[in-house]
Formats: sequence, structure tokens, C-alpha cells
Amino acid sequence: MTNSLIADPATLQIGIIGMGDMGKMYARRLSAAGWTINACDRVEKYQQLKEEYKDNSLVTILEDGSHVSRVSDYIIYSVEAANIDAIVKLYAPSTKVGAIVGGQTSCKAPEIAAFEKYLPPDVQIVSCHSLHGPNVDTRGQPLVLIQHRADDHALALVRTVLSCFNSQFVYLTAAQHDKITADTQAATHAAFLSMGVAWHANNQFPWEVPRYVGGIENVKINISLRIYSNKWHVYAGLAITNPAAHAQILQYAKSVTELFTLMVEHKSDELRQRIYAAKKAVFGGLPESHELLLSDDLLDNFSLSNVPQEARTPNSHLSLLAVVDCWSKLGIVPYDHMICSTPLFRIWLGVSEYLFQTPGLLEECINVALNNDTFRADDLEFTIAARQWSEVITFGDFNLYKRTFETTQNYFAPRFADAAKLGNEMIKTIFEKTKQKKLT
Repeated sequence: MTNSLIADPATLQIGIIGMGDMGKMYARRLSAAGWTINACDRVEKYQQLKEEYKDNSLVTILEDGSHVSRVSDYIIYSVEAANIDAIVKLYAPSTKVGAIVGGQTSCKAPEIAAFEKYLPPDVQIVSCHSLHGPNVDTRGQPLVLIQHRADDHALALVRTVLSCFNSQFVYLTAAQHDKITADTQAATHAAFLSMGVAWHANNQFPWEVPRYVGGIENVKINISLRIYSNKWHVYAGLAITNPAAHAQILQYAKSVTELFTLMVEHKSDELRQRIYAAKKAVFGGLPESHELLLSDDLLDNFSLSNVPQEARTPNSHLSLLAVVDCWSKLGIVPYDHMICSTPLFRIWLGVSEYLFQTPGLLEECINVALNNDTFRADDLEFTIAARQWSEVITFGDFNLYKRTFETTQNYFAPRFADAAKLGNEMIKTIFEKTKQKKLT
């Protein structure tokens, strides 16, 4: 495959098709680094985007993806996974001869399939995926590069362009990417989405409820609200288009249901046996020198509640027990994927590890689950919500996903600004705290 028509990096024309939150983040960061950008979104957004970028001389807004594809040397499709096939089909014929094309979707199987089906054979394919949201500091975060149909020169050029993010490059195949993102994100997202639906069903703003106090509770509240403050398709694409994610989400719902059943039936021996078996499978391989990623004390600083931290109520933490049980049942060792993990996954693993590895805390949870009804109604709604989300994913219905997501999103919307601020601070603090630790 020839490189002769690939532009010199000094004069490279970069195209971005799709100016949602991530597309805009890419345009902002790349233009700030001095790269020339051609960008577009839906035709009806043309004038709005032109006005928005009128003062940025390095970003040119074009009418549609055909115009972007025709003049750009490196083209990034930053569109919803559900729409990638239709959009690539529409604009691929206009791709500049010898260009490099990639995508930013969370699931690579449909993206790569669309590229192979519609792109001209002289086009090189190097896809990418920034494993974080648009408002997270990109420094040190994983940035996956997939050299699918491209020579080393094309990969090096993409790496040069994206180096301004100061992210940590991770090199995977499309299949590896989808398996790892399913392992790290699917059950994590399902847990936080289910929390939001459960709180909504109980008509609760959890930061106003005295029993939701303490570091682990802060994680649940802040991250759940952070997820619901984003656009629904950010999570729907991974859950519905990634076949590997289906198994994770179904198992998570099954783990939640079976653990809750053991709790309400007071089957103490069976519950303990199952939970400690999951602990051994997930955390048993850690060396004695391993330090906990997080502590409750660290997370106490990030509360939306005015209730004193000393008022912490022991919790069954069904959501955390279930995620470790889920990993155990699927043979997932989460530490194997730390190099390619999102901030949310690192936080969720950190609090799960803290719960299971802090002396006495796991037994406290089991005792609460068996003998204390304080969280029983919450756990019931959480179980229903987890099963509801698994059914939505099984149906593969994007409209149903959107409706389910946005119903709860509207309920919590008044507190998104506060939660986003605290969530960003929490992610930054935790990332700085954990990046220095040696991870197995």
C-alpha cells in the first residue's frame, strides 16, 4: 500500500465527522496543538457550528462528511455506534485517495465492518478510542490505537497527531478492544445505571437520605449522576452493539438476583460461600505487598450530602457484591485490564477491592444483608432495575434504551452541575492517587 499521497505532518488536513462532545474535544485539542481541522455534523447544525468556531482559524466547518472526506488526509468518524454503518456508507466514496481513516466508537466490530465494506481499497484504516469522557483530563488516560489495515507509516502519523493528548497509547486489535471494554465497562455501567433507576423508583435523592453517607456511598452517587448527565448513546453503543457486553450485563443481573434471593431467604452459609468464592477468584492472586487502590477516608471528601460522615449506616452493598460475583462467574480478573481501563472502572474496582479486602468490612456487609432490613427496599428496587437493564440490552432496542435512560436522567437533572464538579474532582484525585501504584 502506497504512502506517497499521505500529507506531510506539517501540512496534514485532519477531518472530523461528527461534532458531538467527543468530536468537539478532539477538534479543540488538535487545533490547540496546531493541526488544521475540517469538521462537520448533521447538515442542520452547519450554521450553528460555523458560528461556534468562527474565531478558530484552524477549524473549518464544512457542510457534510463528503466535503470533509474529499479534502482530509486523516479522517476520524466520531459518531454513535448505532449509526456508524449508515454514515460510513454515505461518506466513504468521497474519501481522499490514500487517506487514513479511523473511528472513535466504543465498539469496534460494527465500525471496522463498515470501513471494510465501504472504504476504497487504497484507504488505510487506523482506529482509535479515548477511554474516558469528553470532560476528563486526557493526560495519562488510555488511548487505544488499532492498526487494522495500515502500514507502520500510517500508524506513526496517527500517533504523532494524537500525541498532543499526552495519553497513554495502548495497541490492540479490534476484537481485543471489544473484549476488554466489555470486561471493564459493561457491568460497571450496568451497576450505576441500575442505581439511578432504583433511586428514581423509590423517589429518592440519595444525598438527602441519611443512610447514604460515607466514601463508598459518595462513589455510587457521584458516578451514577455523572453517567446520567451524559448522552444516552455513550453507553448504549457499548451495551447493545458489543456482543461481549451482553454476557457481562446478563450475568450481572443474574448475580444481583441470586445474591438478593439468598439474602431475603436468610441462607447464610450459601451466601457466605458464594461471596468468599468470588473474593478468592478475583482478589486471591494479589501479592501480599499489594496496596489498596482506594480508601473510604479518601472518598469521604466528595459528598453531595450535608449529613455528617460519622452517621454512616452499614450497607449490604449489593451492587458491589454482585459485580465481584459477576467477574468471578465470567472468569474476569479485572487487574489484567488496568492498562486499558476507564476512570469509572478504576474507581469501581477500587471500592470493590476496598470492600472485599478491608478486614471486617465484608462480614459487616454480609451480616447487614442477612439480618438488617434498612436497605431491603433499596436492594429490591436495585434488583428490579438490574433485570430491567438486562432486558433492554437483550432486546437490542436503542429507542427503549434511550427512553429508559432519559426518564431517570430527567429526574436527577437539577443536581447534575454539582455532581459533575465533584465527580471531576474525585476522578482527578483518584487518578493521581492510583497511577503511582504498581498494579498486577
